[in-house]
Amino acid sequence: MQKQSNINSVELSRKSEELIKASSNRYRAVVQVANRAKRRRYEDFDNFDEQAVKPVIRAVLEMSDELMQPEIISEVGNNIDR
Repeated sequence: MQKQSNINSVELSRKSEELIKASSNRYRAVVQVANRAKRRRYEDFDNFDEQAVKPVIRAVLEMSDELMQPEIISEVGNNIDR
């Protein structure tokens, strides 16, 4: 029996669009997502039964979070300085 992931398709689409918009080259962004997904697939090969999220979806979510992370870090730094 396949496990269902709790990923909202609208959120996934939005994050995918953010990645593509942030990239200067759409093709390169897609290739980077594919390469990360491929790498994660082989890294998590032993835990195949435990995977609830497909590698491509996980790669999009991770890369989107990494894209947003510098803003979060700068906000935390500004709050600490005050």
